[in-house]
Amino acid sequence: MINASLVKDLREKTGAGMLDCKKALEATNGDFNAAVDWLREKGISTANKKASRIAAEGMTDILIEGNKAVIVEVNSETDFVAKNPEFKEMVKEILNVLIKNNVNSVEAALELPCSEGTINDLIVAKTAKIGEKLSLRRFEIVEKNDNQLFGNYIHMGSKIGVLLVINGTNDEVCHNVAMHAAAMRPTCIKRTEVPAEDIEREKAVLKEQAINEGKNPEIAEKMVIGRLNKFYKEICLEEQEFVMNSDISVGTYVKNNGGELVKMIRYEVGEGMQKREENFAEEVAKQMNNK
Repeated sequence: MINASLVKDLREKTGAGMLDCKKALEATNGDFNAAVDWLREKGISTANKKASRIAAEGMTDILIEGNKAVIVEVNSETDFVAKNPEFKEMVKEILNVLIKNNVNSVEAALELPCSEGTINDLIVAKTAKIGEKLSLRRFEIVEKNDNQLFGNYIHMGSKIGVLLVINGTNDEVCHNVAMHAAAMRPTCIKRTEVPAEDIEREKAVLKEQAINEGKNPEIAEKMVIGRLNKFYKEICLEEQEFVMNSDISVGTYVKNNGGELVKMIRYEVGEGMQKREENFAEEVAKQMNNK
């Protein structure tokens, strides 16, 4: 019987998954140092060495089952690996585990049981096998009622994922709005969802722009109001010009079709993260060297 604390110690030392650590200890009759060597020989303990690398590529994906949906972003170091079938299968497994649970943090999600022990163990095992840092960056589990519909769209080879909840209307409208959101990069549905600090920052920028144009502070303050409306039209989904009919806004399009926008989640792979500088030839060479 392998001691659980020994498995934990081995995991902390090597960065390998719990299941792999247990296997290593069983294979070496509980000899800690021999288990470390066993993991090294299998290439599993190398995963922890990749922890500090930048993983800003990857993919988004969505799974819908009845009134429940999950959207995820899972990262890799290179786009080359993000297209790997094994990486995609890992993402599918993560989605299938998440949709059966109700967790709201990455930390909690990583502890959910799956084929390799936990989701964290699965990611560590795939990191070791594929040869790149892999990580679950974010996810959201969404539930709707029977009067609502999901709209979803995956764009640019899984680089952008959009999940919507819309009251009433029909599947075609939901799909069209999801496509629009993927292309036009709204950050929220309506003005009331814009964070106060973002509004104040934009006001300060707009006022400074007006003053730099030679306007006095009083006039500049009035100009900010008009220019702020343009800001809202750029970031609020319901105020954006609808890509399929620029004569109306997205909100009007949805309303004209008997619907109401309720929720939007839009993930773009690597947004806000530092990107690696590496060309395709280097990626291929790297993958060949890891075989």
